[in-house]
Amino acid sequence: MAILSILHYPDPRLRNKATPVMQVDDTIRTLIDDMLETMYQAPGIGLAAPQVNVSKRVIVIDISEDRTSPLCLINPEIVNRDGIETMEEGCLSVPGIYEPVERARQIRVRALGRNGKPLDMQVDDILAICIQHEIDHLDGKLFVDYLSELKRQRIRKKLEKQRRQTL
Repeated sequence: MAILSILHYPDPRLRNKATPVMQVDDTIRTLIDDMLETMYQAPGIGLAAPQVNVSKRVIVIDISEDRTSPLCLINPEIVNRDGIETMEEGCLSVPGIYEPVERARQIRVRALGRNGKPLDMQVDDILAICIQHEIDHLDGKLFVDYLSELKRQRIRKKLEKQRRQTL
């Protein structure tokens, strides 16, 4: 397994729409393992393949406190949304920034699992929020897109300044 490099906003590669996985094979399973290791090391609770510069529709999530419940969704698709919840979100690609975002409180999602078998899940609360956040990444969308233009500009300037200071 390997720690992958996470792209940071405003990197334009984060805006690319990911392509569907045609076959769940060892290459995809290795990607999943590397993404999980990267997410845990970061640390975070979710990571999408485009965040590590891989244009595949793959996300990994683990909302458990002890990191023992990894979830992998390949080609995830939300088929139903219900309710509204506002929750403060952060993102490994937008480090140190946390803002409230409104999303569906409950969703039904279809995907393939790590083994390539179909999954159909009804989830709510933080898991539903996390899945929606990560699917957005697959579509080239970031949580900052839900914020006002002014907030986005401030976040962009702050992160660019931090990046210049670390170079």
